[in-house]
Amino acid sequence: MTPDEVSVTALPASPATSAATDADAAPALLRLKRVAIDTYRENVAYMHRDCAVYRAEGFQALSKVEITANGHRILATLNVVDDTCIVGLDQLGLSEDAFALLGLIEGHPTRVSQAEPPSSIPALHRKISGERLSHENYHAIVRDITEHRYSKIELTAFVVACNQGELDREEVYSLTDAMASMGRRLDWHAHPVVDKHCIGGIPGNRTSMLVVPIVAAHGMLCPKTSSRAITSPAGTADTMEVLANVEPSFDRLSEIVREHRGCLAWGGTSDLSPADDVLISVERPLSIDSPGQMVASILSKKVAAGSTHLLLDIPVGATAKVRTIPDAQRLRKLFEFVAKRMGLTIDVVITDGRQPIGNGIGPVLEARDVMWVLANDPRAPHDLRQKSLRLAGRILEFDPDVRGGDGYAIARDILESGRAMAKMRAIIDAQGHKPFDPDHPALAPLSFEVLAKRDGIVSGIDNQQVARLARLAGAPKVQGAGVDLLFKLGDTVKEGQPLYRVYAAYSSDLEFARQASERHAGYYLGEAGAEIRQIVEF
Repeated sequence: MTPDEVSVTALPASPATSAATDADAAPALLRLKRVAIDTYRENVAYMHRDCAVYRAEGFQALSKVEITANGHRILATLNVVDDTCIVGLDQLGLSEDAFALLGLIEGHPTRVSQAEPPSSIPALHRKISGERLSHENYHAIVRDITEHRYSKIELTAFVVACNQGELDREEVYSLTDAMASMGRRLDWHAHPVVDKHCIGGIPGNRTSMLVVPIVAAHGMLCPKTSSRAITSPAGTADTMEVLANVEPSFDRLSEIVREHRGCLAWGGTSDLSPADDVLISVERPLSIDSPGQMVASILSKKVAAGSTHLLLDIPVGATAKVRTIPDAQRLRKLFEFVAKRMGLTIDVVITDGRQPIGNGIGPVLEARDVMWVLANDPRAPHDLRQKSLRLAGRILEFDPDVRGGDGYAIARDILESGRAMAKMRAIIDAQGHKPFDPDHPALAPLSFEVLAKRDGIVSGIDNQQVARLARLAGAPKVQGAGVDLLFKLGDTVKEGQPLYRVYAAYSSDLEFARQASERHAGYYLGEAGAEIRQIVEF
């Protein structure tokens, strides 16, 4: 099973990145300038309104331009400025993303011209009209998105059209296949290559950081790349970053996986399904997460990463992404259909999403919980431990040598014997160890407690509100900020007891979180003896 190497397959050079023609040898018109603006996955160019090139070429604000220099070529959306402090009359400014992509130094001569409109625009218009698109249409659209030929307006139109006229399952497969086919594709020369993913929406829930060392200690290959938080208090990469470097080079990451059978790294630099990152930059602000787009996003990344087997976690709860069991079952069938078409073995589990998993919400607090579980510490959150063991057990059963139903016991033995902790420490050391003491975590210095207003049983916890409080307190940007839960569903509390503590680094953040908790604490208390119904077990 040990892979001797990792193969990487990349797309042929596209018109947006191919070598420039002899025309690039002509005298340049504008000098390159780096404009320190983060435009989040969009290439933006800046020209002064009185620039001779701008006036001569008849450019318009928000139009697409093509920038060529020294054999490099990118597309960008044009912004027009009136301040020479931003760009001079003889300069072309580029946003951070565009400057990095062009890969040249400031002052380098560049040429700017009108860009050809994306060839897939007619297909986009048909989708806006509610038509069903073909496999070839989706490949054309995703290719143009990957090559940055779509403006944010056109991207928004595509995302909204796919959300309003819900994609049928063949369209979801076509979109997934198109997204997976762009950018880098990995082949680990091993079987199985396993991965685990949760659709999100549940604070805490750092099961990946426990599943990976358990599965890797068993000997299965589990190269886990994860995202950073966008709207949540912490992602897996944010929490792992408390313990280790999560941005090793691709070559170094490959070495770590070959040696230790697993990793826990940020996937932002791996260029896997790059169109997904561009689409997410539009979906998140619009709060759009339709089933079809969710399936395409997740599965395209897993296929591009070389996974052969995937365990997918769908939490269900009143304040989770998926609210009801019937909705979860429909989503499971869609995942299973597309995964089968993509040649990916998938096991979809529906789990209890009524409350956060673990006690800590925020990078440092979640890292503390993970390390306590790995150390078999009695303070470790029971729900995080049990869910991680069940998920790891299901993945271990992908191993043909593990009999169905035996996975949980094997996972528990790996955890309790200390082999999971040893594997986690090996991965941390290989990625670049950072000092961390789970018994004395570096929490933010300011805090307050939210107290129970009466006696009762915890009958409900609002996932979204608790996550919001942690965000207001500064997580994940401030690693030590967040919320530490002291009671979970079914627990008995007395009036005046603290339900949770909020940690913040700045007094303004602390006050924002305090005011929000006074409006809605996120906890519901029922009468003593009230039954707390279990939504689902897996």
